[in-house]
Amino acid sequence: MGAACPGPRGRHKVVIVTDPFAQVAALPGVPEAVADARTSVDRLLGHRILRRRSAEVSTESALRAARASAALEGVSVPLDELRRGAAAQGEAAVPADPIVQGALRVSAELGTLTDTWRRAPRQVLARLHVLAAADAVEAEELGRPRLEGQDAKDFLGLGERPAPEEVAVRLDSLSTLLTQQTKAPAIVVAAIVHGELLALRPFGWGDGIIARAAERLTLVDRGLDPKSLTAPEVGHAELGDEYVRTLRGYIGGTSEGVAAWIRHCAAAVTVAARDSLAICEAYLRG
Repeated sequence: MGAACPGPRGRHKVVIVTDPFAQVAALPGVPEAVADARTSVDRLLGHRILRRRSAEVSTESALRAARASAALEGVSVPLDELRRGAAAQGEAAVPADPIVQGALRVSAELGTLTDTWRRAPRQVLARLHVLAAADAVEAEELGRPRLEGQDAKDFLGLGERPAPEEVAVRLDSLSTLLTQQTKAPAIVVAAIVHGELLALRPFGWGDGIIARAAERLTLVDRGLDPKSLTAPEVGHAELGDEYVRTLRGYIGGTSEGVAAWIRHCAAAVTVAARDSLAICEAYLRG
């Protein structure tokens, strides 16, 4: 059964293909970028400290992911401050900013959502919104896509957002594709998930946090990083202006723009793997 290739704002020509993710994976420069990222992750996964301390590396990575995701929404918090808060085991020990709190909740619960992600992605996205936006929107809006006239925060300055009717159609299309088989690498699928969710901004608040978490979930679920040792959020933050620039290119809908976005996401995974490798080395030195 064919499916329409995902494309921002509906500007792609609709072409019925059996594996749209694989088509994106073949765009110029994408295979090489994906291979480089895979090599970096494999190097991380072979580190000897992970034989006994992988859970600690994963926990530290999750904390760094939350910090980076909040920073990409415009709220910077020192890592040591978040680490002290985590050690105190209470949200009250960290800044009360709703973006920070939402990013921490999402990052902490992500591991429990992996099994549901591929078979019921809409359900997971709703749960991610509940976690991300619990301190920011009314209870009746949590987990529900935005309605006509409902405000949508644009922390990244992405501009006009699709209407709710288009959001519903494209979310259904994306969810269907995620439940189907593909030959595309995990990084490609994860990048498209991330890009589509930020193109759509389906909930109106916390969409960036949700999109980046969904990217990481996809990398875990599809076997690139099964123990969630890397934090692509860190890579996106460290690559600076390239994140928003390539994301706008993806939303623009050209093949060149989509390819540049996938390459950026692969580079973010490479940076994240190196960051986690540094964590491993720090643990090894004691």
